[in-house]
Amino acid sequence: MTLLRMKDLRALTDEELRRRVADAENDLLRERGVAAMGGAPPSPGRMRALRTNVARALTVLGERSRTAAEGRRP
Repeated sequence: MTLLRMKDLRALTDEELRRRVADAENDLLRERGVAAMGGAPPSPGRMRALRTNVARALTVLGERSRTAAEGRRP
């Protein structure tokens, strides 16, 4: 999982963004499980990158929903 840039995220459709968020959250859940069991995660920076990816994707989705809502107002 690489850190995704905002430019790349904005090029994706809403469906693709939601899928990426779900995949990243599942990976993050697995990483947190390994850490909770006392094991050392293979890549400690991966958890931070996953959280950042989720936040960025949700930001883009939120921006899109806000602009759509503003467009519907009279």
